[in-house]
Amino acid sequence: MPPATDLRLMVGFDGSPPAIRALDAAVNLLRGRPGRLHVVYVAHLPSMDALSPGAVAELEVDFDDIEQELRGIVEDRLRGHEDRWELKRRQGSIVQELIAAAKDTGDAHPDATPAIVVGSSSHLTHRVVGSVAVGLARHSPVPLLIVP
Repeated sequence: MPPATDLRLMVGFDGSPPAIRALDAAVNLLRGRPGRLHVVYVAHLPSMDALSPGAVAELEVDFDDIEQELRGIVEDRLRGHEDRWELKRRQGSIVQELIAAAKDTGDAHPDATPAIVVGSSSHLTHRVVGSVAVGLARHSPVPLLIVP
């Protein structure tokens, strides 16, 4: 028998293969349970000090286009499998914004259990410099599922 708790899964999503694996895992985890998928795209802006207002506006248009493309990917992937989802765009550090999304969702739904689901990357630079998964593992105050 599935737990009665309302499961709120923050899925870090950028359209990459690890993000798609995370989305699939979140759908499987939610199956048969009450809850919702919160697909989170984090747009990362470089330092605002170095950008002109025109460059910032151009980046915002790019982020809008990326958001729409990601929404289409999620819709196609979840069609016929899961309809309890929403895509949200946040801006800033990926680790900080996924944690903030989980906290915000927990505050908005106090009877729910928020958790974060992300895919792991096998890129060598992530092993050397660090990755979103490692940052979340170090700092997440909510349960975290890292999908290989």
